[in-house]
Amino acid sequence: MKARLAVVAMAAALLAVFAPCRLAAQVDRTHPPQLPAAPPLRVPPVQTTRLPSGLEIALVEMHEVPVVDINLIVRAGSVRDPADLPGLATFTAGMLDEGAGRRTALEIAEQAAYLGANFVTGAGYEWASVFLHVPKRQLDSALDLMADVVLRPTFPDSEVTRQRDLRRTAIIQLRDQPTAQAPIAFNAILFGTQHPYGWPTDGTEASTAALSQGRVQEFYRAYYRPNNARLLIVGDITMAEARRLLTARFGAWERGEVPPLPVATAPAPGQRTFYLVDKPGAAQSVIRIGNVGVARNTPDYFAIQVLNTILGGSFTSRLNQNLRETHGYTYGAGSGFATRRLPGPFSAQASVVTAKTDSSLIEFLKELRRIRDSVVPGDELAKAKSYIALGLPRDFETTQGAADQYMELLQNDLPLDYYNTYIQRIGAVTVAEVQRAALRYIDADHFAIVVVGDKSQVEAGIRALNEGPISLRDLWGQEVR
Repeated sequence: MKARLAVVAMAAALLAVFAPCRLAAQVDRTHPPQLPAAPPLRVPPVQTTRLPSGLEIALVEMHEVPVVDINLIVRAGSVRDPADLPGLATFTAGMLDEGAGRRTALEIAEQAAYLGANFVTGAGYEWASVFLHVPKRQLDSALDLMADVVLRPTFPDSEVTRQRDLRRTAIIQLRDQPTAQAPIAFNAILFGTQHPYGWPTDGTEASTAALSQGRVQEFYRAYYRPNNARLLIVGDITMAEARRLLTARFGAWERGEVPPLPVATAPAPGQRTFYLVDKPGAAQSVIRIGNVGVARNTPDYFAIQVLNTILGGSFTSRLNQNLRETHGYTYGAGSGFATRRLPGPFSAQASVVTAKTDSSLIEFLKELRRIRDSVVPGDELAKAKSYIALGLPRDFETTQGAADQYMELLQNDLPLDYYNTYIQRIGAVTVAEVQRAALRYIDADHFAIVVVGDKSQVEAGIRALNEGPISLRDLWGQEVR
């Protein structure tokens, strides 16, 4: 009897498993499913305060998981680099945790690991950052470590030498990394040597050799000030707790006069030109096509987001469907606008098989012209808007994801309730606005087209396109004569 009951139970279990499969077989797979309307996005409110030192604090409470994320940002990115020493800002940020307070670099790493913390320092174009992700129960100790790194870095000469040698080695290795060469050359060509966006953020061999303890200390003293910084804290913490903990560690941070932010204008675009960086023997060509785009505060931001989703910002975008799915030239093609304080680059890019470099360029230019010259169909517009709106909530699922979103607001001086209307503003974008943005910001007649690949294999095919002159460039975007 027991055996019979066991068989019946097993049969019921199998039925429960396989019954949904029979139902799934009845689904009409001849048409893609209809996307639902995006639900309203409800994000936690941002609370703000200011410490006695002047440090601005923004806090978002998320109590579902006992972890806390803290991100301190300082306006000390590579736009602050001296013209004669590109790479100083990123090097200084990377040196913060290589010795601080009474701890050595190794002791800092060991302490972070012991606390179960993720602790990272670094810098980009506009901001340097110190990021901490830690279990709530270890927050006190982790903040002590963070305060040492931010306020009391020692910049030991031995570590400066070690890190300088590591960076020099990494720069030498760029010669074997076409995907790393392409953005360096592209930015240098687009922005030139007089604009900070044209400088390599990690410097050159020559500038790296000139890095010293004195230059690092000088840069740190000039820019690492509370009145030049902001701090975001997201997680299982209240404002009262955060203010008490942060005041004890950062409340006496000394204010100071900070040099003004640099003002720079990108050079006027020239005629459409191909810039070829020779990489003998390369199995692939790395392509970057673009022009100077827009700043983050552009009123066209939402139209641009929809435009780029259609063009190259999703797997089903036109560029990826054309170059990957239809032609098989690449594993992936895409595009994007780098929106910063100053107008950053618009670029479309892919790594393509060498033998199909000229064919890939034909398809790139076809899609870039099509998005400008023809009206986007209504169903394609609706799909792009749904893609953005339905994907946004997942960015707030974790403390780190939410921190990334709110950090963008702080870095770009945007309203802290920005995301309350984000989905509605995406939904309001029209076909006419998308086409107007494409005509204005995708300048097909003045593209800089950078190709890093085997010159002996690709030059003739590019020349035969008759789409513009060819200029030979080196890794740094400088003309090769």
